[in-house]
Amino acid sequence: MSKVKANDTVQVHYTGKLVSGEIFDSSLEREPLEVQLGQGHLIPGFESALVDMAVAEKKTITIAKAEAYGEVMDELFQKVPKSDLPDTIEPKAGMGLVGSRPDGSQQQFRITEVHEEHIVLDANHPLAGQDLVFDLELIAIK
Repeated sequence: MSKVKANDTVQVHYTGKLVSGEIFDSSLEREPLEVQLGQGHLIPGFESALVDMAVAEKKTITIAKAEAYGEVMDELFQKVPKSDLPDTIEPKAGMGLVGSRPDGSQQQFRITEVHEEHIVLDANHPLAGQDLVFDLELIAIK
């Protein structure tokens, strides 16, 4: 029986959960994720868990934050004057925003605090600082 090895293209169904059991993403209601390993498209712990799996194999893994989205980095928080926001936005804690970098690419932010004159934006990945649990089922090796 064939097993997944580095650089294979695989199809996998997954359900991602926080350690508390709260589901944050799942492919079960859509097509399985298809990805080529070794291309940097997956968090390291997810990719390494797929290696040596066989088609139809299922397993549950826990990925430490270091192998997922890393620690929350204080330097990714920034204060922004409310006057820098478009007039159409009423900022609220938890709201997501998208900003443009100097090179034209986009970056996602989350508002963590709203004050009289400024807001605090967080550019950390929303799952940074958390260990993650994934239920995996390998569908195919291509």
